[in-house]
Amino acid sequence: MTLTVSGIESNSERLLMVADYDPRKDKGKAIAQVGGVKRIDSDLYKVTSQSGNGTYDVRLTRSGWSCSCPDHFYREAKCKHVWAVEFSQTLREKVRENLVIQPVEITSCIFCQSIKLKKFGIRHNKQSDIQRFLCADCGRTFSVNVGFEKMKHDPHAITAAMQLYFSGESLRNSARSLKLLGVQVTHQTVYNWIRKYVQLMEKYLSQVKPQVSDTWRADEMWLKIKGNPKYLYALMDDETRYWIAKEVAGDKLSREAPEYASRLFRQGKEVAGRKPLTLITDGLHAYHLAYKREFYAHQKPVTKHVEHITWRGDKGNQKMEAFNGTVRSREKVMRSLKREDTPILTGYQIFHNYIRPHEGLDGKTPAEACGIEVQGENKWLALIQNASRRKKT
Repeated sequence: MTLTVSGIESNSERLLMVADYDPRKDKGKAIAQVGGVKRIDSDLYKVTSQSGNGTYDVRLTRSGWSCSCPDHFYREAKCKHVWAVEFSQTLREKVRENLVIQPVEITSCIFCQSIKLKKFGIRHNKQSDIQRFLCADCGRTFSVNVGFEKMKHDPHAITAAMQLYFSGESLRNSARSLKLLGVQVTHQTVYNWIRKYVQLMEKYLSQVKPQVSDTWRADEMWLKIKGNPKYLYALMDDETRYWIAKEVAGDKLSREAPEYASRLFRQGKEVAGRKPLTLITDGLHAYHLAYKREFYAHQKPVTKHVEHITWRGDKGNQKMEAFNGTVRSREKVMRSLKREDTPILTGYQIFHNYIRPHEGLDGKTPAEACGIEVQGENKWLALIQNASRRKKT
C-alpha cells in the first residue's frame, strides 16, 4: 500500500484536530445552552455544575478567567465552566438586536414621491438657511426641515444649546455661548427648546427596548425641587450603565417610600420588557418591600436581591455612586429644579443614555452598549428628526 503526500497531509491534519479537541468545550457549550450560566456582575458568573449538584464561581481576573472548580484549580485547565461563560457571552451578543437611528435624509418628493430630486438653491430665513429641492417628475419645488418646522433658528443652533446645557452649562451661559455664534436668544428660549424637544424624544424613545443585562442597580440621591429637599430614585443597568428608570419622591424614610420604589421597579420592567436576575441596592427598607412586590416570585427565574453592599468585592455600588456624582454636578448648576415633572431630568437621562460617551464602555454610549446606535455627528439632530417623523406617521 502506497501513501501519497496529500494523504499524509490529510492524516496529519486529522491528528492535529484530534489533538486540539477539548471535550470541556462541548460540555461548556451544553451548559450555556440550557441556561446554566447566571451573571452576577461584569466580572463574576455563577455556573451550574453539569451534574446539577451545585454551582461554581467563574471570575474575571487580570490573568483571565478563573474558576473555583477542582479541574481549574488543580490542573490549571480551561474548564467547562469557563467555556460555558464564554459561550453565554457569545449567545447574548447574538440575541442582542442592533437598532440603528440614522439622520433623516430627503430622498423623495413630498408631492409625487419621486426619487428624481436635485438641490434647488437655499431658502434664507431671518435666522437660518434651509435647502430647497426640485422634483424632475412633477416640476415642483419644496423645502423640508424635519423636526424644526416653524422654528426661526437653525437646527444646529438649537441642538448646540441642548448639548451645552446638558454638558454642564447653565441656561444663561448656554445663551451667551450661542451669542458668540451669532445666535441671539434668551435663557428662557433655550429652556423652551429643551422642554419641547425632550418631550418629543421621550415619546419616541419610550418605544425603544434596550437590551440590558440581567443585573440592575438602584440608588437614591438628594436634590432640591422648589427649594424643598427631595430624592431622585434611579435604576441603572450594571453592564451597560443604561439609565433604565427614575422616580422623584419625598422623604426616603416615609410611609410612601416603598410605593415610589415600586413605581421605579415597575417602570424598569416596562422599559426592559422583563425583570432582572440580580438587583443590587443599599439597605434602605423601601427597596426590600418594593422588591417583594415587584420582583419576588416563587416561579423561576427568581430575582436575587443583594441589599448589603460593601465598598470592596463584588457587592460594591461604586458604579451607582459614580452615576450619582454626575447628576449632582449637573444639579449644582441648576441650583434647584422648579417642579417634580421637570423635563430637565428626562433630558439628562436621554443625554446620559444616547449622547454622552463613557470611558468605562470604551467610548461608547450606554445605548450603543445596549444595541442602539445613533448615527451622525449630531446625535441630538438624528433623535429629534426620527422622533418628529414617527409622530407624523
